[in-house]
Amino acid sequence: MQIRKSGAKYSAIVGIGERIRKQSVETGEEYLLLNRGVNAVCNINLDSIVEDLDFNSNAMQVYPPSQGRQELRVAINQHYFNNKSTLSNISVSGGGMSALDLTFQTLNVDRILLPEYYWGSYFQVMTIREIESGTYTHFDNLLDRLPEIKNSAVIICDPNNPIGNKVEDDELFKIIQVLNDNGTTVIIDCPYRRIFCDSEDLFYQNLLDFENVIIVESFSKSIGLSGQRLGFIHSINTEFNTELGIRLMYATNGINAFSQILVANLLNSGQGEVCRKQFKEITVEGIKENINFLEEKGLLASEFYTNSKAIGIFVIVNKSEDELLEKRIGSVSLSYFTKTQKDKAAKYARICVSVPPEEFKTYFDKF
Repeated sequence: MQIRKSGAKYSAIVGIGERIRKQSVETGEEYLLLNRGVNAVCNINLDSIVEDLDFNSNAMQVYPPSQGRQELRVAINQHYFNNKSTLSNISVSGGGMSALDLTFQTLNVDRILLPEYYWGSYFQVMTIREIESGTYTHFDNLLDRLPEIKNSAVIICDPNNPIGNKVEDDELFKIIQVLNDNGTTVIIDCPYRRIFCDSEDLFYQNLLDFENVIIVESFSKSIGLSGQRLGFIHSINTEFNTELGIRLMYATNGINAFSQILVANLLNSGQGEVCRKQFKEITVEGIKENINFLEEKGLLASEFYTNSKAIGIFVIVNKSEDELLEKRIGSVSLSYFTKTQKDKAAKYARICVSVPPEEFKTYFDKF
């Protein structure tokens, strides 16, 4: 059997998780798994939502439309764009990673530029799709290279994974506008943003006139439904949406109907608003408490937050992956998240701070 090899590798997080599980079995001790990237301060309570779902309906049991169920796209338009977009601009995807993969496939660009510290799966998906990658160190670096990157795409992830820092929205908007006007495609991948806000957020609405902007969103982080694998892609570019729709149809033949109906109810209904609000309030409070605790202990790597705020769900600590593992804390070396700063980054680790504060403090009190 002949195999077409992708050249990509499994995520380092998978290997770290296996290492921790092995040590836990060997020692009989529990570990705090901060190497993972899920909100775990609390689960979203779906009892009241699921009670109203009809599992025997055709809506639940037949193929959904390939672009996504209408009521979900209507809810997305309302919740994210205040009904100022159109349903033809919104395509439902199987989570954020699938949305990014489909976006990368559809674009015809010279290369895709990643931040200096970036989520490793960007690069691995690009490797599979044989797309050239590049790097930018900061927004001023992009401004200095406008002629060079005219036919490229730029990924903006804010709050950033792995750093967990938030740039002011005015600054984000300015660089997005310049890149858009330059003819540079901008991929807005901000899956952590809506943990900290809800439909009152105007950021996505303010991008609606930008032809070269693609918004990739996920419900994995914002309402704690990573297991449902649901997200969406938004663009006002008709040519992009047409080609994306073809690729989406043959890649998925429609996204899981249950997850679409569930999320539509969470976005649309009064009870869904209560569920979202409760989940976000508890999660954000837990994240803030954990970050404040790290600052008090002198463990937060403050040098990464001089011009921005550490808000999570990830932050960088001034301990290495091995140092944390000695205290039975799982993490990921920052060196896995950069091409250009590996030696410096090896001294630091990325941790997820979206866990119950009581448990978090128990482990970090050992330092």
